[in-house]
Amino acid sequence: MSFPKLALQLKLDFSVILGPLFYTWVVQMLLPSLLQQLVYEKEKRLRMIMKMHGLGDGAYWLVTYLWYLMVYIVYMVFFVVFGTLIRLKVFTTTPFSIQAVLFFIFGNNMLAFVFMISSFFSSSRTATVVAVLYIFASGLIGELLLRSLMQQDKSYMLVVQLVPGFALYRGLFEFSEYSTRAVFATFPGLKWSNLRDPGNGMLSVWVSLLAEWPLFIALGWYFEQAAGSVDTLTYACAPAESSSDDCGSGAANGGGGVAIGLKIQAYDVAAEADRVAAMDEQQLLNTPIVVRGLAKTFSNARAGLGRDAGAGWLAGCCGGRQRGRVAVRSLTLAIERGECFGLLGPNGAGKTTTINMLTGFLEPSAGDALVEGRSIRTRMTDIYRMMGVCPQENLLWEQLTGEEHLMFYGRIKGLTGKELTAAVEAAIKSVKLHVNNAGKRRVGAYSGGMKRRLSVAISFMGNPQVVYLDEPSTGLDPASRRALWDVVREHKAGRAIILTTHSMEEAEILCDRLGIFVDGQLVCIGNPREITSRYADYLVFTITVGPGHEDAVRALVARMSPSARVTYSLGGTFKYELPAEEVSFSAVFREVAAAKAEMQVLDWGVTNATLEEVFIKFARQIGVETRDQ
Repeated sequence: MSFPKLALQLKLDFSVILGPLFYTWVVQMLLPSLLQQLVYEKEKRLRMIMKMHGLGDGAYWLVTYLWYLMVYIVYMVFFVVFGTLIRLKVFTTTPFSIQAVLFFIFGNNMLAFVFMISSFFSSSRTATVVAVLYIFASGLIGELLLRSLMQQDKSYMLVVQLVPGFALYRGLFEFSEYSTRAVFATFPGLKWSNLRDPGNGMLSVWVSLLAEWPLFIALGWYFEQAAGSVDTLTYACAPAESSSDDCGSGAANGGGGVAIGLKIQAYDVAAEADRVAAMDEQQLLNTPIVVRGLAKTFSNARAGLGRDAGAGWLAGCCGGRQRGRVAVRSLTLAIERGECFGLLGPNGAGKTTTINMLTGFLEPSAGDALVEGRSIRTRMTDIYRMMGVCPQENLLWEQLTGEEHLMFYGRIKGLTGKELTAAVEAAIKSVKLHVNNAGKRRVGAYSGGMKRRLSVAISFMGNPQVVYLDEPSTGLDPASRRALWDVVREHKAGRAIILTTHSMEEAEILCDRLGIFVDGQLVCIGNPREITSRYADYLVFTITVGPGHEDAVRALVARMSPSARVTYSLGGTFKYELPAEEVSFSAVFREVAAAKAEMQVLDWGVTNATLEEVFIKFARQIGVETRDQ
């Protein structure tokens, strides 16, 4: 005969089954995405362009930290509330105040940890993979290792807890242990009074996390500054897709080390140096850009920086053999307000290195430059606030719209409210991004030309006093290029603009003065017409004749100009340079008219030399002189 008895209840809790392992993974779930965002902005050089436009390192880190902390707090509130609503014992038996302390301390520790390790990654994809593996390992190893240590020798726990993920596991383990007792015994769970129980490691977890928090921040700042110098140098010297490789072996075809002895003292360059030397203190303060003896020399280790930037940096620091390559040689010039100054030169001439020094991302080896009276050596923070930059590459966020980019950089420049809105609208219209409402579309959907126009618009946001445009029209169709030139001309008043370009047409249209760089040295300076008339001491004669008349062409040219030089000869078409002192336009017309009776002239023409032809000839002559030394 069976007596009545109470039914058995199966006491089972989801949180007890999973324990701290699952929660260790969940609490750290944000770590990969936060790390990925930090490394992405560094990888795409967005940090660099933000700094160029005036966003200081301190402001960047503070705003980013507070934003990440807010995201983490929202995430954790949702996590705890959800766990409480579904009645998980870890949440219902542990006071919210104790949970809040652990999660808040760990959250700040995790953010500082993310900032610290972000300096060690150059690829956002690699950073994400490593972060996921770290989360997985911190939970799994914690489950296997920490439980074993707690049962054997707890003295090792303090050392293991120095790893933030393991410290989190230990804290969650205490939650789980006390909630397990609450499930299977009449025990209230972890209370404040239990923190001093024998074997309770919660206080040690809090102490270790709190101690590491400022340490990680300090180390993160240090690593950021150390890695930043390498990243900056890498950017300055890495080959750009579209143009100059100023820090590479630009002089390999006859330049390089032997070119150091090259001395070119054109009277216009000397006159510019004398003008700068004669400036008094007030003139130096009122002139937007004054460059005085600026020079840059790269060691062999650093000159070769590219993909293996870290190795080059280490080689330079460890006393490797450093013969050096001069990238810029004693540059002296002054750029007035309302002037657009063009930097021309072949690849490797020193244009981009000069821009990098003026924008503070390369330290000069010698000399100095003043921007609105402020030295680039000591006051770059002030200069950034009054500077606009359009780099060679389009450094943009793919997920933001064009309008959001302009709003962001406008705020950095101090614009707010209606003034900011009006400036953004004007900028969008000036570069034709209002067509088809393109300004409100994500930049990831933009064409290369649209991105280029947006980059130029950003450079003029906030009315900067000095603007650097590094090949602004690269990748634009002719119509867009013309529209962009109009934008530059409209914004030229009241500010100084430095423009680098490979387009002679662009240089002639936009620039008030040009400076031609060859092998790191300024060898010519003046307005485009002056340079053309000064160095274009020849006529360009082109003629196309029928088969069998090639010798007649040579005889014709020899009669007109004995010193003529052929620059092109193919398929009956010839192109000659005729020295102006030997022949005139009228003489060419007379000779060709007479020659038509002797040979079959299909087409012909004669023109003055263009700026592009002068530039090519000038660069060739300098190259020959360099090789002869």
